[in-house]
Amino acid sequence: MNKKARLSLACGVVVGATSILAACGSDDSNPASSGSPSPSAAPSSTASAKPADTTPLQLSIAITQVGDIPAKGNEVEQAIEKFTNTKLDIQWIPSAAYDEKINVMLASNEMPKLVKLNYVPNVFNAVQSGLFWEIGPLLKDYKNLSAQNPQFYENIKIEGKIYGVPLFRNMGRGAIVYRKDWMDNLKLPFPKTTEEWYNVLKALTLNDPDQNGKNDTYGIVLHKKYNQGQASMLTRFAVAQGGINKWAVDNEGNFTPEHDTPQMMEALNLFRRLYAEKLINQDFAVLDTTEAEKLMDTEKVGMRFAVATNGKSQQDRLSKVNPNAVIDVANFEGPQGIRISSENGNNGFLAIPKSAVKTEDELKRVLGFLDQLMSPEMSTLLLRGIEGKHYGKTADDRTEFIGDGFNLFQREVKPYRDNLTVLEGYNVKPLKDVPIGEKGTKMEADGIKYIVSNPALTLTSATYSERGAELDTLIWDAQTKYIMGKIDEAGYKAELEKWKKSGGDKIMAEYKESYQKFIKK
Repeated sequence: MNKKARLSLACGVVVGATSILAACGSDDSNPASSGSPSPSAAPSSTASAKPADTTPLQLSIAITQVGDIPAKGNEVEQAIEKFTNTKLDIQWIPSAAYDEKINVMLASNEMPKLVKLNYVPNVFNAVQSGLFWEIGPLLKDYKNLSAQNPQFYENIKIEGKIYGVPLFRNMGRGAIVYRKDWMDNLKLPFPKTTEEWYNVLKALTLNDPDQNGKNDTYGIVLHKKYNQGQASMLTRFAVAQGGINKWAVDNEGNFTPEHDTPQMMEALNLFRRLYAEKLINQDFAVLDTTEAEKLMDTEKVGMRFAVATNGKSQQDRLSKVNPNAVIDVANFEGPQGIRISSENGNNGFLAIPKSAVKTEDELKRVLGFLDQLMSPEMSTLLLRGIEGKHYGKTADDRTEFIGDGFNLFQREVKPYRDNLTVLEGYNVKPLKDVPIGEKGTKMEADGIKYIVSNPALTLTSATYSERGAELDTLIWDAQTKYIMGKIDEAGYKAELEKWKKSGGDKIMAEYKESYQKFIKK
């Protein structure tokens, strides 16, 4: 057995905080310090306007525990309170118990003023029963919240309305991490068309790209979850070739699933061809994702579909094996240019319960708090930490972690960053890094310009709620069988018909109904 065959089996609280807190006493930079989140959020009637409430906003929050729970009254929390004129009472809930705890809160309707919610059925039910404030009409009054791409809010709508502020995450992160030195050794151009992909992957497999004289590499490997979830390799490839992200909808509200499109068939045919010619690993149907990723760490694979910032960590790991290895990252690009299958763009959303926030005035103050967290001062605090302790400024007007600052940031700041309203690249100076790190960060921020969204993401389907997992598995299994040559194209089409008759037709009809009721104007 050759090696390739074997491979296929295998705010002044401390001196360092002064720059963060310097603006705390300035009314110009901190409009909510007077109690009003922004001038435009104030009541429209000036004749009977009430005096602004200048007392600190007592703000209870329920969010996910990230690492160790920060000590109450720590300097980061004090800086947030000082700048936003709040008194925070944060309930940190362990991830493993989070959904259960939220369910108890929803059932009792005893909630804090701000709560992180995940986009799951019990949350839909709670929202539909009127437990949370609708905030969509108010967002225009908040400079930073309204400055974000509208798709962030589209992705958390329930029945066409917005009931919270997303925990923003870049949507266009998808990218290709690859061995640039191997590509250069073989003088290969980066592929765009399906035929170019075939030629490049074949060369990286057969033409000794590492120049070790052995037949021991693959251009790319698949793993057993290659066609599942937001990171589906098939979706990412098909979208780049002009395809759709999970679903498409026409002007009449009719939905088409991605598995029944020419671009998906094109992607399947590519991998079927590669499999038949033993140009990809023959064990992909049982290979764990983590094991597939390790193959690139050990110089067995030339490319993987990942996210842009994975390039830096991949280079770090690979350099320990081969200091001369060179990793680069590239966008998914096809004949129509760069096209990236959009991710959801959030890690949940922050909602405001009516049982805890009883008046519109207080609602506006809570929204003002979230808006202020995206100001330059707070964005810098939450994304970089405290100047002089976690980060410093560079001569070219960037930021960089200093000393043990990054590790301190992970312990002291990251719990807040991961649970509050910030977005890398917005109102914060760039972070100095190694070139591939900077490139990846910029690509993820810029990726939103090229995203292809899933129009069914926020729609409801009773059939999918009940039988979605079963029907998804039917398609995933059919795709694997097709790639492995166990069924032909007619057999694959027969599985698509089976999907339709088993509930797919109902899902499409229910999505159409939901779309026409809540989305289409």
